[in-house]
Amino acid sequence: MRRFRTITKIAAAVAMTGVLLAGCSTETPETTAAATTAAATEAATTAAEAEAAETEAAETEAAGPLAGKSISVMTPYMASVTTNQMVGYIEEGLKDLGAEVFVIDTANDFAALASRIEDVVSSGTDGIVLVSADPNQVANQLQEAFDANIPVFGCDSGFIDGMQLNATSDNRQMGELIVKYLFDDLMGGKGTVIALTHRPHPGVVLRCEAFDEIIKDYPDIELITEQHVPAEQPINDAQDIVANLLTANPDKDSITAIFAAWDEPAIGATNALQEAGRDEVIVTGVDGNEQAVELIKEGTNLKATVKQNFEGMSEIVCSEIEKYFGGNASEPGEQYAPAQLITQENAE
Repeated sequence: MRRFRTITKIAAAVAMTGVLLAGCSTETPETTAAATTAAATEAATTAAEAEAAETEAAETEAAGPLAGKSISVMTPYMASVTTNQMVGYIEEGLKDLGAEVFVIDTANDFAALASRIEDVVSSGTDGIVLVSADPNQVANQLQEAFDANIPVFGCDSGFIDGMQLNATSDNRQMGELIVKYLFDDLMGGKGTVIALTHRPHPGVVLRCEAFDEIIKDYPDIELITEQHVPAEQPINDAQDIVANLLTANPDKDSITAIFAAWDEPAIGATNALQEAGRDEVIVTGVDGNEQAVELIKEGTNLKATVKQNFEGMSEIVCSEIEKYFGGNASEPGEQYAPAQLITQENAE
């Protein structure tokens, strides 16, 4: 259809040229023929240029709104199941929009993350997505990105001035939800509890702060200990930590519950409890990890989690990146994807 329109334009231009030249009695036949040929050539060139521009516009539209943009998706925690999921969602979403995506994992090494941020800024990346990492720990390097007018987006990370947004759950609200369910519904307002945490993660910090505040209102609940769980192998490390704590607290009912600030240490704690035959100890987590939900369904020690909407967070990030490069950026800040309490009653 486009080729037909182009040919029609050329024919019309040639015909008009012939009419005009025919009305000029002072021109010789040779001059008239030459002028006709020149006009036809010019018309054809103009039409060809218009067709090329139209084709280029169509190809750009087909390639996606982020065609030609390179986005660096960066995390220190790719070993985490949920972080891995979010990175996958974001990578797929950005590629569908036409972007070239570079995924960078620094295996729990924040110094390496800082160095790689410097690298991508120097290489001229068009945007950075920080996944499951505290931006305060790489603030100097992110400032280099801000100074270079490179937008920075967070996914399940914190937010600092200069970033475009952080898509996450309301971690404080999730912390309050799971802690109150643990203390009231599962523990009945009394007993002893162990906390498994990882305070370098900004989301975990907010959940732990909710735990710290709420436990003050429960004088009959005693915190035995808080244990830091490294992020590299949280299931195995939490299993070892809990096994040691069970040895130190061998009597039945000496430990009432274990609050895990995310699901992987909750899974490790459950494994340790099952191996030790300590069926009386209650475990809760946060994330909605598939393995954790299966353990809840099976009626193990793991009784509840809060399911985060990691796909929803990733969709927010991709949508906001598309808006930014389309000139419609949202106000900087945090945007929340809704979360849900999961128990054995609704785990199906």
